[in-house]
Amino acid sequence: MSQERLPVRKIREVIRLHHELNLSNRAISRACQVSNSTVGEYLERAEKAGLGWPLPEEMGEDELYQRMFPEKSKARSADRPIPNCEEMQRELCKRGVTLTLLWQEYREKYPNGYGFTQFREYYHLWNKTHTNTMRLPHKAGEEMEVDYAGMTVPITNPETGEMNRAQVFVATLPASNYTYVEVQPSQELVHWLGGHVRAFSFFGGIPKMIRPDNLKSGVKTPNRYEPELNPSYQELAEHYQVAVLPARVRHPRDKGHIENSVQNVERWILAPLRKRTFFSITEANRAIAPLLQTFNQREMAQMGKSRQQLFEELDQPALRPLPERPYEFAVWKNVRVNIDYHVAFEGHYYSVPHPLVHQEVQIRATESLVTIFHHGQQVAIHPHSLAQGRFSTCPEHMPANHQFILNANGDWFQREAAKIGPHTAAYITAVLKSRSYPQQAYRTCLGILNLARSHSQAQMEIVCTTLLEAHLLSYKEVKSELEHLTANPIDLPLPAHENVRGSSYYD
Repeated sequence: MSQERLPVRKIREVIRLHHELNLSNRAISRACQVSNSTVGEYLERAEKAGLGWPLPEEMGEDELYQRMFPEKSKARSADRPIPNCEEMQRELCKRGVTLTLLWQEYREKYPNGYGFTQFREYYHLWNKTHTNTMRLPHKAGEEMEVDYAGMTVPITNPETGEMNRAQVFVATLPASNYTYVEVQPSQELVHWLGGHVRAFSFFGGIPKMIRPDNLKSGVKTPNRYEPELNPSYQELAEHYQVAVLPARVRHPRDKGHIENSVQNVERWILAPLRKRTFFSITEANRAIAPLLQTFNQREMAQMGKSRQQLFEELDQPALRPLPERPYEFAVWKNVRVNIDYHVAFEGHYYSVPHPLVHQEVQIRATESLVTIFHHGQQVAIHPHSLAQGRFSTCPEHMPANHQFILNANGDWFQREAAKIGPHTAAYITAVLKSRSYPQQAYRTCLGILNLARSHSQAQMEIVCTTLLEAHLLSYKEVKSELEHLTANPIDLPLPAHENVRGSSYYD
């Protein structure tokens, strides 16, 4: 018999080509680049060992070799054991641990053990067998991968019966595959970032980096080298002191663990709930919680440990502590300061220092505060108000020499209104007087004067007189009355001056 020694992977290939493709020994020897006699020997040994194709899934390389060469297996020296690749995989997840270090420790324990080249080959073959592609293990606490599952959860409105598809947010720590899952109303930014915050809380710590897909909610401009993040996502990263490294477009292996986790979540958590009817997001998350716990505590066949056990052993000690306060979601918006040195956000107006009129500023709005920045510097901060059409004005934002709009020298609004007629001037005066600060009426006055461009002076005078009598002082009232007067024209004389109170009445 030939004494030629083949790697175990080639022994598998010899058996496969013989049984699966029915190739001759000579053809197999050419395909595997070994001698014809060696092929014959290994096929004979496989037949004696009762091995066909396919080989049992659970059969590892050690067992295959022992079945093929029982006499050599017994003769193996006890001081030259095959490296424990599963243990090596767990050790390589720890920071600073390398294959070279593990080999040095192995040789210290077994001085006659394998050399580094064969030691490394054993690990690489095991890694490829267990991960399908050669992939280095992730360092503990290094990374969190996030994505949405392809499956959704139907949420039924109990009043209307309407059904909406809720999204499923998944986060995983690749070193241990420990996973977090929650149901969200949508993939909008507020829910996307909220999922990150709750995932950090679930893990009890912060990794060094986050690897998301190029979801529009998080990544404003996908780019292989310099992806541009959404400002709110960037702010979350700065708050938790993490790096966000989006996966490359059309490179699913960049986030292979989350792809696998999503598949497992769909199989072990979402599929078992497919026949349940949920009437709220909270109810769905309540149902997911025990299934997620079971999922993380289930032993992984290839690792011999559960995700929970690996998390406690690897990731948990390596995660950085949570900050004192969690990130508070904020919306960013670029706006231009109006003539009244106020900016609009969600229908409310907030003041900024008057020199910023016509300048572009950035609004950062949280649930409680609206903060305004100019070139990265904070210039104003206000409580977040939901009062539509109202103003939040700081006196210090007004010009130091700002006089009341209707002083003895007159003003642009007064002059423009007087060109239309005394009734319009009186109405503009009343509008300015009706606000806490006259500057808050600038927009209204500008709107009213703009309406005068498309209507006659007589119409403006009649409408302003009518509304002034009723003390209805708003742009909307003027516009509505003008539209009504235009649709239903009447030939009425202009009201006499004695019926108009005039500007002095409001002094």
